[in-house]
Amino acid sequence: MTFLLADVGGTNARLALARDGAIDGATITRFLGDDHGSFDEVVRLYLDQQGGPRINAVCVDVAGPVSGGAARLTNRDWDFTETRLRDLTGAPRARLINDLLALGYATPALDGDAAGFLRVAPQGSPGNGQRLVVNAGTGFNVCAVKVLPGGGIACLESEEGHTRLPYSVRLALARELGDEATDPLDSVEELFAGRGLAKLHALRTGQAAVRAEAVCAAAAQGDAAAEASCALYARLFGLLCRELALRFMPLEGMFLAGSVARSCTDRFEIFEQAFLSDPLMARIVQAVPIGVIRDDMAALHGCLAALA
Repeated sequence: MTFLLADVGGTNARLALARDGAIDGATITRFLGDDHGSFDEVVRLYLDQQGGPRINAVCVDVAGPVSGGAARLTNRDWDFTETRLRDLTGAPRARLINDLLALGYATPALDGDAAGFLRVAPQGSPGNGQRLVVNAGTGFNVCAVKVLPGGGIACLESEEGHTRLPYSVRLALARELGDEATDPLDSVEELFAGRGLAKLHALRTGQAAVRAEAVCAAAAQGDAAAEASCALYARLFGLLCRELALRFMPLEGMFLAGSVARSCTDRFEIFEQAFLSDPLMARIVQAVPIGVIRDDMAALHGCLAALA
C-alpha cells in the first residue's frame, strides 16, 4: 500500500510517500509555492519525479479552513478538493484536513526530542487518552485529541482563537497596562497570535508596532523593552493554557506549536508559574505534561495517522 502525504503551507509544500505504514524518508520533497501556479501542478511534478507510483490513498493538510471536501490556502491562491486529488493521483481515497488537525493526529506518536517535554506529570498521575495542541503563530487555535480504546484517534475541530479572553487573562492584562489596553486585544487570537505580541509590545512601549519576529529577535539580543514584552506574553499565555488545561483535560500532554508559542519555551519558568498559579482545581493542572512539537515531520505523520 502506497499513500501520498502532503503538508501545504503558504510558503512551502512538502510531499512524501508512505509505504506499508511508514514514511519513506527518501521521498520527502519540498516545493516552494512561489514556483508553482497550483497544488495540482506540484502533485503532477512530484509523482513524475517518483516514477509514477500507484497511489492507494492520499491525505493533504492545508493551512486554511476545510469544509465539504474542499479547501483554500489562507495566504496563497491555491484551492483543493478531494475529488480533484483522487483524479490527479488515481487513488480511490482522498482526505483533506486542516494543518492543525494534522498535528493533532501526530501527537500520540510524539515522544523524546520530538515531543520536547518541558514539564512532566507527577509519577503515578493517571492518563486519560486526551491531548491538546495549542498553536500560536500567524493565528491561534487548538486541536483536542482523544485516543480511543481500539487505538483509533479522534481530533476535534475548534475555533478557540475567536473566543473572548478569559477573565484571569483580561484582569492580568488590565493590571499591567490599564483597562483601555484590553479593548484592541479582546479575543484570544488578537492577544496570542503573532499580531497580538506585536500589539502588546506597542502598547507597553508607546512605539509603532513591529512584527512579532522582530520583538523576539530584539529580546534575544538583549533589548530590555522587548524582553519585558515577551515575558509578559509568556505570563499571560501561561494563564490562558491553565484555562485550556481545565477545559480539555489533556492529561497525556499539552503540546505547544507555532513560532510565538515556542518563544515561551525560552521563558518557561514564567509560563509555568502562571500556569500553576491558581489553586482552583490545581490537581488537574499539575497533572498536565507540557511539550513543544519539534519534529518537522509531525504534520506528515499526522496525515498518515488520519488515513489509518
